[in-house]
Amino acid sequence: MHVLILGGTAEARALAGLLHPRVRVTSSLAGRVAAPRLPAGEVRIGGFGGPEGLAAWLREHAVDAVIDATHPFAERISFHAAAAAATAHVPLLALRRPGWVPVDGDRWHAVASLEEAAAALDAFGDRVFLTTGRMGLATFAARPEWFLVRSVDAPEAPMPARTEVLLDRGPFTLDGERALLAAHRIDVLVTKDSGAAATAPKLTAAREAGIPVVVVRRPPAPAGVLTAATAEEAAVWVGARERAGG
Repeated sequence: MHVLILGGTAEARALAGLLHPRVRVTSSLAGRVAAPRLPAGEVRIGGFGGPEGLAAWLREHAVDAVIDATHPFAERISFHAAAAAATAHVPLLALRRPGWVPVDGDRWHAVASLEEAAAALDAFGDRVFLTTGRMGLATFAARPEWFLVRSVDAPEAPMPARTEVLLDRGPFTLDGERALLAAHRIDVLVTKDSGAAATAPKLTAAREAGIPVVVVRRPPAPAGVLTAATAEEAAVWVGARERAGG
C-alpha cells in the first residue's frame, strides 16, 4: 500500500512514523522552510503543478490513499488535494488538528484575515508580538507599531519599518513565553488559529498577563472530505483500508 501524506506539520511527521515501514509512505513538503524536520519514509519537496499535476502524480506513483496533513491555513493545497483525489479516484482523508478554544480570562478578538488583523491594531498598544508566519508580513508593512516577529526562517521585505526578528522553532514553553512577553513589553499578540499544542503556551502567557490576542480564524476547508483529529486516528483509517485491500 502506498500512502501520500501532504505534510509539513508535526501531525504529518507523527503519522509517517506510525505508518512506516509497515506501508510505503511518501511525505510531500512545500519547501518553504530551509531546513525542515524530515519524516520517516520517502520525502519529496515542491509543488505538483495544481490539482491536475497532483492527480497525474497519484496515478503515476500508484498511490492508494492521500492524507492532507498540511497546515490549517494552507487552504490552496487542501482544495487541490480534494480535486485531485476525486479525479484520480483515490481515497482522501484530512488530518485537521482542532482549533484553539478561548477560556475564562482570555481577551480574544477574532478576525477573518490578516488584513483585518492589521486594521484591528488601531485599538491596541504600540508593541505587537506577531506570530502569523513570515509569508504574511507584507500585510503589516504600512503599520506604525513596533513588531516582534517570530519565525523559523528569516523573513524578507516588505515588512514593518519597526521590526525585530526572533528566529525560533517550537515547541515553546510557558515560562519562555512569559519571559518573552515581559522582556519585550508586549501590548498585543497577533496569531493564527493554528491549533498546535507546540505554540499554545503563548496564549496562556497572554491570558495571565492580561494581554489581548488578535486571532485570525481558519479559512474554509473543502466540503465533504472525511477528517481525523489526530495522527493516531489517521493511522487507524489507513489500517482499515490496508485490511480491505486498499
